Amino acid sequence: MNPMLNTIQQRAISKQLGGGKLKLLYKATIHGFTGAAFHQQCDNHGPTVSVGYNASGYVFGGYTTQAFSQSGQYVADREAFLFTLKGERVIKYNVTNSTYAVNMITSCGPYFGESLVLVYGNRAVVHSNAGGGYYTFNDAEMHGNVLNLTECEVYEVEDDELEKPWRTTVWDSVSKRKEMMDSIRLFKPTITAVDQVRVLLIGQVGAGKSSFFNSINSIFRGHVTSQATAGCSKTSLTTKFRTYSIKDGREGKPLPIILCDTMGLEENTGAGLDVDDISNILKGHVPDTYQFNPIAPLQPRAPGYRESPALKDQIHCVAYVIDASKVSIMSDKLEAKLDAIRRKINLMGLPQLVLLTKPDECCPLVSEDVKNIYSSGYIRDLVQTVHTRLGVPMCCIVPVKNYSMELELDLNCDILLLSAVVQMLRYIDNYFDDISD
Repeated sequence: MNPMLNTIQQRAISKQLGGGKLKLLYKATIHGFTGAAFHQQCDNHGPTVSVGYNASGYVFGGYTTQAFSQSGQYVADREAFLFTLKGERVIKYNVTNSTYAVNMITSCGPYFGESLVLVYGNRAVVHSNAGGGYYTFNDAEMHGNVLNLTECEVYEVEDDELEKPWRTTVWDSVSKRKEMMDSIRLFKPTITAVDQVRVLLIGQVGAGKSSFFNSINSIFRGHVTSQATAGCSKTSLTTKFRTYSIKDGREGKPLPIILCDTMGLEENTGAGLDVDDISNILKGHVPDTYQFNPIAPLQPRAPGYRESPALKDQIHCVAYVIDASKVSIMSDKLEAKLDAIRRKINLMGLPQLVLLTKPDECCPLVSEDVKNIYSSGYIRDLVQTVHTRLGVPMCCIVPVKNYSMELELDLNCDILLLSAVVQMLRYIDNYFDDISD
């Protein structure tokens, strides 16, 4: 069964409950809009979140810690509440008389006091009593006064548990961080014509492209820096093509890797980075600080256009920067745009990987401790989803935690970030081997 609640909505509800995973027990369009079907799937399960959906797009329901049954009796629950979802925001309506929080009725679905009943009387309808019952809410706000159900789901709330790590990583190791930093410092392209390899960062507005450069730069500077403009905006804060060379310390030598930042991708035509501009960047035609024009890509006779770029001017690896908290709501248009970009890159034989940013914003376990990232089933499922939607092998999808609000470096964040750079360099080595062959 596929849940109708997307990842963002599940996370929003889970946050209200203090954590926990939602496991789908009952789906009315599959099991039936009847009390019998509901009880068969949900009795003796709890805590649960019951969710109704109507044709006007409202998503609403209730939560109870008590297991469902067919006793015909009221069950007390001080923690019960009703809710409605507005985007990523949960509006709660707490129980006003906890003695009558939930009613266990055979012929109905989830029955919250006398205030809200989903699948009422074995029909795909809602019983709503905002003025009475044992919860206080506003009908128009909760469900828009549309009482016919298009779907009803019940989820069991399971404790978040750390799974056996699905990737091996050495944590809390200063020597591991030094080892990776040294391997990056000492990296030497196998093709003598290239002194510094170039990695192109591509991603949606706000995904964290500029923040990734700032984070890698911070590690080698020894403190958190913010050289590239980064932040939250509906439109791209990066409007120029920028090539960032990373120095090994404040006055150290440049490292053998250049990170190339681009304007953010947007789903609409004529907005954000143009696909044709990406081709020009990959081939080395685009000069540093070139000002993007979403309406018209760079033309061959434009000022600064490189007519015959050398291999050192071209891109040697592409990293898609994807916001982990927005994977589930990625639009079809954006997915199609990414697919068109991948096809162009595939034709050139360039290595590609995905940087999955902001994992702490969508997984409470990672927010609690970044070392849980490879023990989180949620993050593993996200990696699987990205693999399916973008067609990138799972081994090429690397979660990273950028520095955003931190003032000091964190050893384990550094290990994640450096691991991503080491993977890039390994793939570039393979690419140069193919060119040499």
